[in-house]
Amino acid sequence: MSAYPVATTEFLDALTADVERVREVANRRFRTLGSEQLNRGPGPGRWSVGQCLEHLNLIGGLYLPVISRKIQAAQQRGTRPAATVKHGYFGQKLTAAMRVPAAEKPLKSPQQYAPSGSRLPGTVVEVFTRQLDELSNLLSQARRVNMNAIRIPNPVIPLLLPPLPDVFELLVEHTKRHLLQAERVLDGLKGSE
Repeated sequence: MSAYPVATTEFLDALTADVERVREVANRRFRTLGSEQLNRGPGPGRWSVGQCLEHLNLIGGLYLPVISRKIQAAQQRGTRPAATVKHGYFGQKLTAAMRVPAAEKPLKSPQQYAPSGSRLPGTVVEVFTRQLDELSNLLSQARRVNMNAIRIPNPVIPLLLPPLPDVFELLVEHTKRHLLQAERVLDGLKGSE
């Protein structure tokens, strides 16, 4: 997003559209994968499609419940939406790092957020799409509160409390990054068959 003020509705519309594109790709490319395709990685130490999605599920499991509670609390306080979105310095730096394709600049995930195993069930795709539903719902709910006043703790650096717009943008960019990674893995597998 721009460093200049962005209208709240424009910001949320863009993120919602990104989530819908992610959902379309996930349904088209991953929903019908068998266990072998889901779990076969491109090489030692490199994630399979299932592991990419499992990582996203772990991160979503950390962030989405907290965002939901914070939005509900803001609704109960009766906050009103701000006209424009305000970003924080650190949130924008983290988001910018997510925008660099993993092929150009790999980032190391903290061990506690890495996928749990190499033989993941097909339900990893279902959990991922349910989390996309939840994220879409939260983006919709955020239209009724002042997102700029809501701070979400970062699970890796708990003292870092970026504003909700930064967290939403980071989550969407992180999802797009790993979705692209999963697509590259799948394309590589199909090329080797």
